[in-house]
Amino acid sequence: MKLNVLKKTVMGGILGLSLLVGIGITSPLTAEAQWRNRDYQRRQNDNWRYGGGSNQLRQTALNAGYNEGIKEGRKDRRNRERFEYRDEEDFRNANTDYNSRFGSRELYAQYFRQGFANGYSDGYRGY
Repeated sequence: MKLNVLKKTVMGGILGLSLLVGIGITSPLTAEAQWRNRDYQRRQNDNWRYGGGSNQLRQTALNAGYNEGIKEGRKDRRNRERFEYRDEEDFRNANTDYNSRFGSRELYAQYFRQGFANGYSDGYRGY
């Protein structure tokens, strides 16, 4: 009889311990999933807040800006001109490869100028 009571007590302790360990293992995973969800929601809100735009608009503008920027940066470096991308005509116009199907012209220009600045910097520094 005492053996059965001891056996039940030990098994109950093992079960309780395994539950605690299981909860301890899954809690960080749940917290990580919550953070990922919050990060996703923040990015969605930022897209809405800043005009978002489609992926096509964003990628086309960034790529076109980068490509034009790297050409101008290399040219300025080759001609020993000072580092200044804001005086470039392509940077000011920011309309290379723009298509009205993308949507907002102003948003396209914003992404284009971001890409241009990065490309110009890489081109000027010899990348």
